[in-house]
Amino acid sequence: MQLWLAILLIVVALIVGVLGGFILARFYFKRYLQKNPPINENMVRAMMTQMGRKPSEKQVRQVLSAMNQQK
Repeated sequence: MQLWLAILLIVVALIVGVLGGFILARFYFKRYLQKNPPINENMVRAMMTQMGRKPSEKQVRQVLSAMNQQK
């Protein structure tokens, strides 16, 4: 009888650990994305301007689509 109780406690602890880890990872990832948002159009324009180029709207969209394809 004690063997079944031990197995049950191990399984319950494993399930609680997996759920807790998932919730913590999700919270951490959301907080990380708020502090470090993914690249957007304004960032691409700023980078191109810093490189000495006058970016057109077409060039900005091409860079963004190329970056999205790599994901």
